[in-house]
Amino acid sequence: MIVMKHVALIAAGCLLFVGACSSGEKNAAASDSSYQAISALGDTLYAPPLTPEDERRFESELEKARADYENTPEDADALLRYGRYESSLGNYTKAVSLFSEGIENHPKDARFYRYRGHRYITLRKFDDAIDDLKRSSELIYGSEDQPEPPLAATAEGNEETRRTLHTSIWYHLGLAYYLKGSYDQAQNALEECLRLSTNDDTFVAASYWLYMALRRGGKDDLAGDVLDPVAEEMDILENIQYHKLLLVFKGVFKPDMLLEELQNSDALEYATLGYGLGNWHYINGREERARELFQKVYSGEHWPAFGYIAAEEDLSRLFSQSS
Repeated sequence: MIVMKHVALIAAGCLLFVGACSSGEKNAAASDSSYQAISALGDTLYAPPLTPEDERRFESELEKARADYENTPEDADALLRYGRYESSLGNYTKAVSLFSEGIENHPKDARFYRYRGHRYITLRKFDDAIDDLKRSSELIYGSEDQPEPPLAATAEGNEETRRTLHTSIWYHLGLAYYLKGSYDQAQNALEECLRLSTNDDTFVAASYWLYMALRRGGKDDLAGDVLDPVAEEMDILENIQYHKLLLVFKGVFKPDMLLEELQNSDALEYATLGYGLGNWHYINGREERARELFQKVYSGEHWPAFGYIAAEEDLSRLFSQSS
């Protein structure tokens, strides 16, 4: 399943603006149970494609998770795994319904609000995401942080092994505010994530979005302070692209080095690097180059990626009236 794009040429010599679908098309999409979301530019979004190997692996793990849940429906961990595996297959609306069930059955378990908030971001429901993530931050107040266990299907890639519940909540809350253009609130949440970070992976992820929120909010001096602790040699397992982009912002790497890497990157890496480089051009006054890179990101397939969502929102908010 893929992203269905409706393309309209705004004017000769102008931006090829993706996503100008009519309200009738949106209503038709809403009646299609297989679609996941509507983008800020009006495109119907379907579960992104997986490699055959990943699809088989995730489906196998999903069946196990579903069976565990059906055998022990009162087990919060089983329900959480079930929802997370639905997310792995791109079934985000189904995952949200499972996390909602978890909230109903385990209203004091902050994890269900955390994961539902994350998936509300994926589904472009930023206000709902903020409500959930704020609620989860209240539920964890005064409690000890805990690691977020990796899913079995992704453990060999070290994914999520460094994430914790508290840092994930504040990170995603900051991201949701950033995507709404609420940069002061994003700053507050991401600073809290930084304060709680205990490893370089969470540190660079929070620093990346915090730097951009500060620059977008006109707080350039504070943004410069964010870059001071960033070094070339850091212990990074998963947030390699964020680290490289921070080094570009700091002036250690030249952006052309990442542009070359961009050509050989996968869809997720392309969304991350493409948006980061585009935003670097934007905050330095090169709006046409920024728009070009945002458009290339939006033309990709990995629409759940945070870089993709940010590029989409910027194309809608910053450039939709351009001519």
